[in-house]
Amino acid sequence: MLENCKSAQERWGGVSNLIDQWLQERQEMLVRFCSLGDIRTFDVDDLAHRHKVKAFCEILVDYTSAGHFEIYDQLVREGNDFQDSDGLKAANELLETIDGTTQKILDFNDKYLETDDLSTLTIDLSDLGESLSSRMEAEDTMIEVLHTAHRDKLTS
Repeated sequence: MLENCKSAQERWGGVSNLIDQWLQERQEMLVRFCSLGDIRTFDVDDLAHRHKVKAFCEILVDYTSAGHFEIYDQLVREGNDFQDSDGLKAANELLETIDGTTQKILDFNDKYLETDDLSTLTIDLSDLGESLSSRMEAEDTMIEVLHTAHRDKLTS
């Protein structure tokens, strides 16, 4: 879709909307993440808590997948089109950081989709929170160096 546009504005202006939608999904994921911190009792029979955890896992995986299969590819493509070798070099390093957090996200998801035992949720959320923080910092930097940095070229 974006590849068929002719001008830089037509081609890359749409990426801003895609990024904005993804960042909104990230915000929703963070709200759900924070709400899990309110769980203080871990009764196996508490369906509301289990549902809350599973709903969080769903948006966590959606957010993670969108980053890997849509956003990062678009950002790298934009860097290539603008021949931004410095931005692409930074992106490769940032992607290593991001990739390092992906397995932790998937492990959390797999664990809590397959268990009703929430006894280690607090510890697992703490570990996941550290990974998400590192990931989001790298994502924000990637957006800055591969998209925001080219904004002037889009209006030229």
